[in-house]
Amino acid sequence: MTVNEAAALNKVPLRVANPQRIPAQRYYDKEFFELEREHLWPHVWQMACRLEEIPEIGDYAAYKILDKSVIIVRTKAGVKAFANACRHRGVQLVMEHGNCKTAGFICPFHGWRWNMEGQNTFVYGKRIFDEENLQAAELNLVPVRVELWGGCAFINLDDNAPPLLACLGPVAERMDARNVENLRVEGWWQFELPTNWKLAMEAFMEGYHVMRTHPQLFQALTEDKVGYFGADVTGKVPLKEETADEYLEKTITQLGRLHTGMGGMVLRSEIEIAERLRREGVPDDISAVSKIFGRRMKEEIYAEGQAKGLPVPDLNAAEEKHPYYSVEYMFPHYFLLPYYSGMSSYRIRPLTPETCLFELWSLAFLPDEGYQRITQPTILPHDSAEIPEIPRQDYSNLPRQQLGLHAKGFEYMRLSGQMEGMISNYQRLIDGYLAGLDHAKLGKAQNVVNQAFNGPIFDLGF
Repeated sequence: MTVNEAAALNKVPLRVANPQRIPAQRYYDKEFFELEREHLWPHVWQMACRLEEIPEIGDYAAYKILDKSVIIVRTKAGVKAFANACRHRGVQLVMEHGNCKTAGFICPFHGWRWNMEGQNTFVYGKRIFDEENLQAAELNLVPVRVELWGGCAFINLDDNAPPLLACLGPVAERMDARNVENLRVEGWWQFELPTNWKLAMEAFMEGYHVMRTHPQLFQALTEDKVGYFGADVTGKVPLKEETADEYLEKTITQLGRLHTGMGGMVLRSEIEIAERLRREGVPDDISAVSKIFGRRMKEEIYAEGQAKGLPVPDLNAAEEKHPYYSVEYMFPHYFLLPYYSGMSSYRIRPLTPETCLFELWSLAFLPDEGYQRITQPTILPHDSAEIPEIPRQDYSNLPRQQLGLHAKGFEYMRLSGQMEGMISNYQRLIDGYLAGLDHAKLGKAQNVVNQAFNGPIFDLGF
């Protein structure tokens, strides 16, 4: 770290000075929230929409982040993005999804129009305006940077930020190996949480909470998966004392709970494959059953996908070449949770210092025939019984945690440097943005941050 970088970081209010201690005020302080609004969100790549939302020429979606709104539109030349504001008096042109191929974008206030390329095509009563107010360059919609990856459009309001893939780093390779760009939406839910956006994300950055928050998952853990979920193994039976039948029973129970509890993270067809393999028999040697059963599961899922003409990757080959995390994070606000061929996906956006918008997608490889495209989320209260069980359990903790942060004497989160490092890593990266550090250095730090679910605290280079 240079002297100038250290000086800039020291000026950041509520800075993370000790990597294992996160100041509680970062989750509710209004001034800190405004610093994020000004220095973080306008400079980072944000997942703005899934490409399934805009499959046809002229299809558009509106993405909102705090007081900014962006139109993402599919044109004949590809996907483009524009600031969502009429060039006359600033009225937002669109509020949700639609198609502008025929009519273009029409301001509802005075009727000014733009085509899907952002070019102004009509000004009502041009003669009443001075010529200097009708220059084409000033009337066209303001372009916003947009890049595509993983079946999504990402936007960045900063023209000088590094390219998207340079910021994503190795996580893009890990997910590309699993054909993430071909996944489709089976379900999409949206909830407003009475929680700071960072707090909402941190519930999914470590598995340490599984034992207490998700007891149904913990009880069904086979011994070889305990570390995978970051759970406390105290008192559990060692793997060598677990029979093959017991292992398979726990595994299939776990798959079923992930299927229903995550809204489809594990597919019904994958559970059926597991049950079929159990009937066919497995080795009695418990030390081998875990490895053999897992490998056979992935072989069968791949074979079944290929037989159906679906772009399911060779899961064994993908994992051997690009080992993945059970939760993959893409700074600042996007998650993918791979298991077998399907995934869950999260996106979190701030609303106020103590509220956020949380979205959950269920993703799978789906056939064209009979596929019903989903372009709008199902909006539910955060405590709705319709929310899948596992995130609902997380949501029950978060409002209580937000309140607890205000308690007398609670000054810091106290993190495990071994298992809760991702929380410290991304929080310190936020400080780098608030300090206005060099774009290239921040981009490289994102590569480091976008890894290590259940992992340690890393050196970010500043």
